[in-house]
Amino acid sequence: MDFRFDVIFNYLPLLLQGMKLTFQLTIIAVAIGTVIGLFISLCRIAFFKPVAWLAKAYVDFFRGTPLLVQIFLIHFGFPQLFGMRSFPAYLSGTIALSLNSGAYIAEIFRGGIQSIHKGQMEAARSLGMSYAQAMFYVILPQAFKRSIPPLGNEFIAMLKDSSLVSVIALQELMMSGRIMQGRSFRPFETWVTVAMLYLVMTLTISQFVSYLERVFGKDDHGE
Repeated sequence: MDFRFDVIFNYLPLLLQGMKLTFQLTIIAVAIGTVIGLFISLCRIAFFKPVAWLAKAYVDFFRGTPLLVQIFLIHFGFPQLFGMRSFPAYLSGTIALSLNSGAYIAEIFRGGIQSIHKGQMEAARSLGMSYAQAMFYVILPQAFKRSIPPLGNEFIAMLKDSSLVSVIALQELMMSGRIMQGRSFRPFETWVTVAMLYLVMTLTISQFVSYLERVFGKDDHGE
């Protein structure tokens, strides 16, 4: 089989640029999604039922519809309401990925919060803390530690799902791969290289998540 390493070397700068954008989009989406997810998770366990229902509707919509549809809706659908053809691709991609990530992270945090024994909240309240103080100083830190593994999985899933923004001509790693294939007419070299670059990113994230688990695990054992 004729495997052309020179093709890979020639287009590697293009792929690395796309890889950089992929990682950038993922970090921004998960960071914003974490803020959204924390807020939505607290709304979901709120005593005021209309707030909880709205939060549940948000989670159900973004978890129950394809991310590709959400990207098209935000990029082409909503701009129509403002008399525009579309939003800038980077803006649309960031918004779609962030809102989607927020829905999944909301469920991660909700599960983490509900896994903490109710006695923790009762003990904090008996010490004179308000509900909000007990939640932010006692419950949430413990819930966050328990949420680290699934948050790492969400980060990896979002990294791979970010490839979908290539459909709105955002030149991340997947789009860079398409450009490479179109110019070089070497699909095997193209997609093997793209796959390896995704693998490098996911393994790096996995190692970082494992490190965080060890650090917080030591704190739990008082080491």
